[in-house]
Amino acid sequence: QIIFHCKSGMRTTANTLQLESAADGVPACILKGGIDAWRQARLPTVVDRSQPLEIMRQVQITAGTIVLTGVLLGLIVSPVFFGISAFVGVGLMFAGVTGWCGMANLLRVMPWNRRSKG
Repeated sequence: QIIFHCKSGMRTTANTLQLESAADGVPACILKGGIDAWRQARLPTVVDRSQPLEIMRQVQITAGTIVLTGVLLGLIVSPVFFGISAFVGVGLMFAGVTGWCGMANLLRVMPWNRRSKG
């Protein structure tokens, strides 16, 4: 049996047909409410601290760092650097409107996010 889950259950619910197809005939279930609901029900979980941070947390950290750097460089070096912050802001707006995040896609292929072959 396969149990699909995500943090809140929204992504697995939205992708039910693709997940059922991926199960290839094996009995499959979707964890309603995701891991958040599982934890809220006080059911046991194991956290693997060796795994990388969730991709959206990585996006938030990276975007925040780039925006702060752009603002500081704009204040200290040249106002031209404010453009860096504006570029990241436009990228985040685009991601929100379209559902496609270039920064997340870039971070996904970084070495710390790749599964080991072993």
